[in-house]
Amino acid sequence: MPDQARSQIIKNNPIGNGLDAFRTSFGPICEDASVPCSPDSLDRLGQEDLQNLVLDLLFALRNLSAVRFLRSKAGHGTLRNDLLKLNSAVSSDGFDLDRVKPLLKAAIADDPDDTVIRDQVYRAVTESTPPPRPTAFPVQQTPWLHSTSSFANSSEYRQDVDRPKDANQDDVLIWFADLCEKLAAFAEHHSSSPSCRRRPLAQPNKPIHGSTGDRKLDVGFVNDTKADKDSRCHWRQILVPGELKSNPLADKASKAWLDLGTYAREVLAAQDTRRFVLGFTICGSLMRIWEFDRLGGVASEQFDINKDGLQFVSTVLGFLWMNEEELGFDPTIMTANNERFIEIEREGATERLVIDRVMQRARCIAGRATTCWKAHREGHPLSPLVIKDSWQYAECDEEGELLREVTGKGVVNMARYYHHETVQVHGTDDDIRSNVRGGLDVTRATNYRPERSMPPPSTTISGASRTGRSNSIAGKKRSSSQTGAVLPPNKRSCSTSPTRASSNATSNRVHRRVILRDYGEPIYNASSRSALLAALEGCIEGHESLRKAGFLHRDISINNLMINEDDDNISWRSFLIDLDLAVREQRQSASGAKGKTGTRAFMAIGTLLGEQHSFMHDLESFFWVLFWICIHYNPDANNPRSRSKDLAADPDENPISSPLSRVVPEFDQWNYISMEVLANEKKGRVSHEGDFIRFAEENFTPYYQPLIPWVNRLRKVVFPSGGRWEKEDAGLYVRMKEILGAAQKDPKVLAADGLAS
Repeated sequence: MPDQARSQIIKNNPIGNGLDAFRTSFGPICEDASVPCSPDSLDRLGQEDLQNLVLDLLFALRNLSAVRFLRSKAGHGTLRNDLLKLNSAVSSDGFDLDRVKPLLKAAIADDPDDTVIRDQVYRAVTESTPPPRPTAFPVQQTPWLHSTSSFANSSEYRQDVDRPKDANQDDVLIWFADLCEKLAAFAEHHSSSPSCRRRPLAQPNKPIHGSTGDRKLDVGFVNDTKADKDSRCHWRQILVPGELKSNPLADKASKAWLDLGTYAREVLAAQDTRRFVLGFTICGSLMRIWEFDRLGGVASEQFDINKDGLQFVSTVLGFLWMNEEELGFDPTIMTANNERFIEIEREGATERLVIDRVMQRARCIAGRATTCWKAHREGHPLSPLVIKDSWQYAECDEEGELLREVTGKGVVNMARYYHHETVQVHGTDDDIRSNVRGGLDVTRATNYRPERSMPPPSTTISGASRTGRSNSIAGKKRSSSQTGAVLPPNKRSCSTSPTRASSNATSNRVHRRVILRDYGEPIYNASSRSALLAALEGCIEGHESLRKAGFLHRDISINNLMINEDDDNISWRSFLIDLDLAVREQRQSASGAKGKTGTRAFMAIGTLLGEQHSFMHDLESFFWVLFWICIHYNPDANNPRSRSKDLAADPDENPISSPLSRVVPEFDQWNYISMEVLANEKKGRVSHEGDFIRFAEENFTPYYQPLIPWVNRLRKVVFPSGGRWEKEDAGLYVRMKEILGAAQKDPKVLAADGLAS
């Protein structure tokens, strides 16, 4: 580029206050180092401070408009490409920071000169960036035709649009990010929509915050105008995830598709109002557009971005210009005065329910995807409610109807009904097939295979997440990814119900909400051992009351037993939640649940073996819940309430490091081994009293060692003579409650709780 043209670009795109934030950051660094705030102090700063200062400057420079138009010294792309490469070099070990000190001094000068800064930028990138290999960018120059007014005050010139051939992943990422930046600039000049605040993000080597483990995103679009390669981003900010592969052959399920699905799951988990997620894969020059919803993922046909540039540009502009609803956000969750809310029609009047915080969000793509919020009626902040939002199979009984009937019958220790509805979007029921997918017929897909639509029975129960955290819980289903120990999956289906069998291709999920009056914390958050035992006793009483009303719960699990120790909370002191899998005990037809039901680790032995579900199976599940807690949880006995965490307070906390719970490999496999093997494992664990006690002494956490005799007594009544029950016995309710009641008075249990007299 001639010097005259370069000077004109700089004149038309002055730095202005573009480096003010960087200059402001220089002061605190000097203060911490106890040196004067002047350019001469750069020689007195430590390497770490100097490196951070350089990275801050490069970040600021990359956001200047001029660097998007100034040509690269290497001859390909723009100066912004050079700055990205310099950033990588500065971040690496062994880089000589003295090379960029002249640039730093020019940027923090008392009277900075744009031309001097420009010259120092070019000098820095030239010295620090090796010349490209001739084969790195064998680009077939394709004109990008548009009005010259799309770039203010710029001269007409040709742009690189084609993907670089035979390039490595970093080259492709730089090319993609640079091109998207240009399209973003184009979008800003052609749209007044707030969506133009979005920017591409390429961070293939930096974990995105908000995952249980380290998850890295190749590329995507975020709602942050300042986002770049070095930004600290959270999955909450990712609007459209993308996956880039250099090899066209990676466009298959085991490669790019699986990676993108992982990203989509993280986005759905982190953004509690997302109904679906759009994404894209680029493998070689082949691109696909994806949509992930609660039935799974659907992809477009692939197209070649080099041969169909218009389709590619239209796609990127679509991601930049789409409104939030088109990107998958729920339009029924609205915002006003910095408060989120929904509106419901109840008893002939409209009520506004203000959302206080997220309580739980299932970490999955396909499934019920339960989300729970703590909320309150507008104007009634002291009367909390729980909003449970989920995607149910259309043929399943509505949980809201069951809850309304159960509440009307006066069932005790069961979360009480307030309201339920099928979510309406634009006046129609919100479902996947008709609403989200717009009637798309997946049976016409090129790779549609009906025989694959229903997995084998042993594989449709998902595995547990290994980590999570305690938090204040309302009457709701709790995701295993937030419970601290190795917990079972949040929903669970196996062999298909014979009268309602259907394939995934013809299945549909409907968006439903249930609103409850009761809220509490998960039972493992009890403040003491005696409180845990009392809560378990209360939940068994609730189960008995539910059965007397004619219902079987069928999902007794660590997630569905709640405790309330807040004196100001008018909810039950302990109670059951979640009637998703509940049925009428004397039903005449299948429930609509697609297979064996329950949460795997707590399923009764008979249920694992396929027996018709009985209340006796649920009572056995209570035993497995207590057994699991005693093995996996070890609260601080000196400050037990310290383990209660508000999910909203520290969403990035990694609970795997918490001393409150632990991973036990032997029980981790309970989430993955076959039903038959797990049934035999459980039978062997409870068959012999001596073996059971010895195992408990070796594996119960120190906190729960005092409960060993009482858990053993429960074992003896639940498994008479060490075996499975042969006939139903309603007297088991009384025997289990008596044991739990006596345990609460045990001096050893009370002494351990610090409550003995």
